[in-house]
Amino acid sequence: MNTNLKKNKEEHFNVLRYLDKKPKTNQRKIAKALGLSLGKLNYCVQELKKKGFVKIVNFRNNKNKLNYIYVLTPTGISEKTKLTINFMKRKMKEYDELQKELKKNK
Repeated sequence: MNTNLKKNKEEHFNVLRYLDKKPKTNQRKIAKALGLSLGKLNYCVQELKKKGFVKIVNFRNNKNKLNYIYVLTPTGISEKTKLTINFMKRKMKEYDELQKELKKNK
């Protein structure tokens, strides 16, 4: 898999996880928590929205227009689940490889 594609999937996974946990947030907080630039995060959020994984709702009556709710759509929840499974498979493979290496070095 292309390194950039892998990195984008990982970033999308992290953004989906964060939004699932804290839907009432702003992009500055998300970017800081995930170690992304604000521009990169905005790009990720827009991509997730374009793919139909996230719905963005702003508080119409709020004077501070920076407040939004990020809602994972059913498709977004499904994608997050798929990415979680792939993440876990990757980590299990890494664990198995480390175990083999440790046994080999004993």
